[in-house]
Amino acid sequence: MKLTVLGGGGFRVPLVYQALTAGSPITEVVLHDVSGPRLAAIRAVLAEMAAAHPGAPDVRVATDLDEALADARFVFSAIRVDGLAGRTVDERVALAHGVLGQETTGPGGIAYGLRSVPVALRVARRVADVAPNAWVINFTNPAGMITEAMQAVLGERVVGICDSPVGLVRRAAEALRATGQLAVDYVGLNHLGWLRGLRVDGVDQLPRLLADDAALAGIEEVRLMGAEWVRCIGALPNEYLYYYYNTREAVAAIRCAPCTRGEFLRGQQERFYAEVAADPSDALRRWNTVREERDTSYMAESREASGAGERAASDIAVGGYQQVALELMAALTGGPGRTMILNVRNGTSVPGLPPDAVVEVPCVVGAHGVTPLATAPLPGSMLGLLQQVKAVEQDTIEAAVTGSATLALRAFAQHPLVDSVTVAKELLASYRARQPALAAILR
Repeated sequence: MKLTVLGGGGFRVPLVYQALTAGSPITEVVLHDVSGPRLAAIRAVLAEMAAAHPGAPDVRVATDLDEALADARFVFSAIRVDGLAGRTVDERVALAHGVLGQETTGPGGIAYGLRSVPVALRVARRVADVAPNAWVINFTNPAGMITEAMQAVLGERVVGICDSPVGLVRRAAEALRATGQLAVDYVGLNHLGWLRGLRVDGVDQLPRLLADDAALAGIEEVRLMGAEWVRCIGALPNEYLYYYYNTREAVAAIRCAPCTRGEFLRGQQERFYAEVAADPSDALRRWNTVREERDTSYMAESREASGAGERAASDIAVGGYQQVALELMAALTGGPGRTMILNVRNGTSVPGLPPDAVVEVPCVVGAHGVTPLATAPLPGSMLGLLQQVKAVEQDTIEAAVTGSATLALRAFAQHPLVDSVTVAKELLASYRARQPALAAILR
């Protein structure tokens, strides 16, 4: 069974392959990327991994997209349009105008989406022609937006994944010392959701958790946003809600940091790829060293500003999105059915959001496919935020498809983290001036 990884030269690709070596239905992995040197570096890392795991999936590279996709059972999309150089511009333009500079949340996410949607749609059309029976597992950010755009071509065979909800649920269960059967009430959009209930053997234990100061202290999202606040809203928020609930603090912390997250990762990865190109014999050790540094520094400026402290060792050690992808592929190919939090077409799952909107909710996954579960109605404060951000996402998709600068402006102006139409106009002008790919898209 063939898995094609788009963005196969990406730094996190070895995480996916490492998960596959533990056992999976995948027998062949094809890496596709527009950068030959990056492909070569990641292939060197994977070769060392495979040597330590007899029976690991075969690996080959392909720079031709159709060749990479042909006969694929699964397509894992992890592309980054314009690379980390593009991300740093997304962040810096926003910060220069006094608003959040972050990869997926706020204006940076809109700019990233405008550039990425046309590429994602071209990929989707090639999948439809070359591998029409493949499942596309999307991790390309902004994940909810890109998944929704690709579904316009491929329908519900595109599923978006994220490890943030999984991590939140795991931390909550550990804080409760839960050992029974879990049932999760989680609802939202990608990077914008809440854990509203956690049933253990049929009994919702979230109220008990919210009342326990010591237990809450073990949950990173609570340390970021404060126990008092999570009690106010009666739910555990996804970590990215920090940017909405603590906007001023987040912007100030990022602006005061010596570099943005994108700049940090760009410097780190440029050194890694250069070192492996010069000497590929020790690629796996170098990759592990850089990965550990990357993981421990995640959201570092926000944790410092909020007093959340260092990341827990268990959060760094546990499997992330690669484990989600592995479990999804296993369930779709006849393995044990399971309930997973995924990015899927809404239908009627979340009342108050459009049927074609991609939402992040628990789904039943099995050989039949992916079925989202119905969710209880949201309070106005949560639903209103989801509706506003979803409208921004859909305007961004349409702007990228049609080239409408008017829709792009509306997306920037109506995002809750951009508090001024004047600033929105300045953001759009700055992004068009500094991002040639974006300027080419918008008329």
